[in-house]
Amino acid sequence: MMYPKIPLAQSIIEICQQKGVQHIVISPGSRNAPLTIGFTNNPFFKCYSIADERCAAFFALGIAQQIQKPVAVVCTSGSAVLNYYPAVAEAFYSQIPLVVISADRPQNKIDIGDGQTIRQENVLGNHCLYNANLNEEVSVENDNHIQTALHVAISKKGPVHINAPFEEPLYETVSELQVQPEINNFNKVEKPFSLETSIKESWTKATKKLVLVGELFPNSVEQKYLDILANDPSVVVLTEKTSNLHHPSFIDQIDTLITPFSDEDFKAFQPEILLTFGGMVVSKRIKAFLRKYKPAHHWHVDTLRAYDTFGALTNHFEVEINPFFKELLEVNSVESNYKSKIAEIWKDRVVKHKSYSKQILFSDFKVFDFICKNIPANIQLQVSNSSAIRYLQLFDLDKSVQVFCNRGTSGIDGSTSTAIGAALVSDLPTMLITGDISFLYDSNALWNNYIPKNFKIILLNNSGGGIFRILPGHQETETFNTYFETSHQLNASHLSKMFGFDYFEANDETSLAKQYQLFISQNEKPSILEIFTPEKENNGILLEFFRSLK
Repeated sequence: MMYPKIPLAQSIIEICQQKGVQHIVISPGSRNAPLTIGFTNNPFFKCYSIADERCAAFFALGIAQQIQKPVAVVCTSGSAVLNYYPAVAEAFYSQIPLVVISADRPQNKIDIGDGQTIRQENVLGNHCLYNANLNEEVSVENDNHIQTALHVAISKKGPVHINAPFEEPLYETVSELQVQPEINNFNKVEKPFSLETSIKESWTKATKKLVLVGELFPNSVEQKYLDILANDPSVVVLTEKTSNLHHPSFIDQIDTLITPFSDEDFKAFQPEILLTFGGMVVSKRIKAFLRKYKPAHHWHVDTLRAYDTFGALTNHFEVEINPFFKELLEVNSVESNYKSKIAEIWKDRVVKHKSYSKQILFSDFKVFDFICKNIPANIQLQVSNSSAIRYLQLFDLDKSVQVFCNRGTSGIDGSTSTAIGAALVSDLPTMLITGDISFLYDSNALWNNYIPKNFKIILLNNSGGGIFRILPGHQETETFNTYFETSHQLNASHLSKMFGFDYFEANDETSLAKQYQLFISQNEKPSILEIFTPEKENNGILLEFFRSLK
């Protein structure tokens, strides 16, 4: 086997292998040549070359999102590492193990006017769980820093940064390893978990208990616990599409339920106990409700963190959700009409939803209604932020569809790159639903040699950032159209051709039905279905939907 001659590079590569970091996403460069040589010549590693570092980091994020293990990104020195930051922030808030390995110039080359030199140490520090600033020498200290970084990425589920200075020559190789890092075993101490009697008693006595589930990996909760919650008359369970949690009695269209509520309705719905688990919640309306009508108790279950999202957090249970439910749900339920009252309201909402969907004109709303009714079963659905993920919350979706979205920071950057990385390692066919601004912003994601042939993108093009038209206070002015909505007349046809995608387009119900079938049936090349909707009508149709529910 061929190894880089520089011992520090050898140490990094050996420790990554020992710790099971198998997927390595490399952006081409010179200073990182020792790492590139080492990773690509070792058959243990699966290496990918992605030129654009921002895309590379989100691509790695998508892989890590699916395999639930650390994925490394490797770049050259200078501004390259800065382009990782959006994905690093997303990984931080979504609890995804992302390992940044940046090559650097030696310390004596920094701040002397040399090319591609910046102050790389701790440059991602605000959103990294560990920063391993290495020196050029082979040392136990360096090895410990590398191992600690990887351990933190795994155990704390988040991004870490390893910064490694290399001196020229960079491309020399040797046939024998010069290092033998001593591998530390970080023994995990399992803490026994038990709930205090007072917590169980509070749960038993409360007649209004609201369970709100955020972003969650599929099959995270045992079915028997879902059934217990579903059969408890004092419990209402609200989920989102990204919760990947299903039961006929759970409500997964939160805004449809609560938007028409009066002050009296909100007071009746105000829970005594709010139980939350999972990641970030999409619905702004449920956040506003719970901040105004605070529960007496807010319990959050997560092994690592608890955000006080509603200003009412009283307990953080640092445990997995199934052991928590095993303790909590052994008690009997109390008599209550909390669930039955909400069920009656929800029944009425469903009827009005169906009626409204039948009568509206072609629009974003109509398109999502069509997609959700016709989406293939047993696929992975990646969704971009802003309008796309919010529209998706308003419709029924086959429970076999697994839904993912970068809700850590909720940014539009990197959605396509993340979806492609996720598609590469998923056993399920992958489809991305995205808006035009998010798609164009991350168009370099298509500059990627690893896109599966059956990867599909549904692109809703409403000629701008349509979500800004929904926000209160906007006025139709040149300033609004240019600086907020970002109006444009672009389409994806030329990008599709350049990057080898099949391209389909639709602009009304008839063409959508026809083109969608062609789009779904074609699996020999990655494909894009671009759906053009009316720029100025979409917001009115959505707002009228919420008014129609009253």
